[in-house]
Amino acid sequence: PSLLQTQTSYKDLRQRALAALKTTKGDSKIDFIALALHATAPATFDKVIGMIDEMVVLQQEEQVQDDKKKTYCEAELDKTEDEKKSLEQKVDDLTKAQEDGKDSLATLGDEIEALADGIKALDKQVADATENRKEENASYKEEMAANGAAKKILELAKGRLAKFYSPKTAAASFATVGVHEVGSAAPPPPPETWGAYKKQTEEAGGILGMMQVMISDVEKEITESKTEEENAQEEYDTLIADSGEKRRMDSQSLSDKESAKADLEKSLQQMAKEEKTTKFEVMATAETLKDLHMECDWLLNNFEARKEARAGEIDALKKAKAVLSGADV
Repeated sequence: PSLLQTQTSYKDLRQRALAALKTTKGDSKIDFIALALHATAPATFDKVIGMIDEMVVLQQEEQVQDDKKKTYCEAELDKTEDEKKSLEQKVDDLTKAQEDGKDSLATLGDEIEALADGIKALDKQVADATENRKEENASYKEEMAANGAAKKILELAKGRLAKFYSPKTAAASFATVGVHEVGSAAPPPPPETWGAYKKQTEEAGGILGMMQVMISDVEKEITESKTEEENAQEEYDTLIADSGEKRRMDSQSLSDKESAKADLEKSLQQMAKEEKTTKFEVMATAETLKDLHMECDWLLNNFEARKEARAGEIDALKKAKAVLSGADV
């Protein structure tokens, strides 16, 4: 072909290439290639083609970086938001746990006070019961000593009365036997002393019987006193045993509750420290999340638009290269 025709062909290729590049929305790099295309002699289109190849590679690399950044941002934002929510939930849980712990601590304090008061009251009851038992036992011993002495006195008096009345009774009996041995004759009228003898016998039987009744009454009192004392001692022993067992159990419960109270107080202190630390972690995580949004929000909000624009630029560059490559042919 003639030189004029060749020049016309190169000019047409340049225009077509520029038209292909103008389909993009305007990128400084594309504008730079367009400028280079204007300034490049037709014989050196290969220089522009090289620039286009570099630009396509660059655009593809930028898309890869955007893809990676998008993946990173989405993962880090999700992770950090989850961490923030988890830490906030931990703060809520710690606050609730401390409130419950304080309620439990107050309850334990009331229970400890009640147990301590109960043990004191129980000790006083035991002391009072012991004092009463001592007084009852002392009274019992005094009563037994008095009854024992009374019984001895009554038995001594009965013995002496029996000695006093026994000789006369024996003589009267001997006289009666002698009368029956005289024969079958009618007995003589009783002597004047018979009536007196009969009165002494009745009197002896009445006095000695009364003395025996008094002795029996004293023995009965002694038996009843012994029974009452044994019952009272048995009740006291049972009270002491039951009180001792209750005191042991209450003391163990008191010790356990005091230990639990100490552990709970320590736990509350640890929770308070942990809550404070966790709140700082929430603040730090919130700051990290803020930085991530500043770093990632623009990319995430414009990712599809940038990807679409970049694809358009690559397509335009490839078309421009195809046009310029046709000139070599």
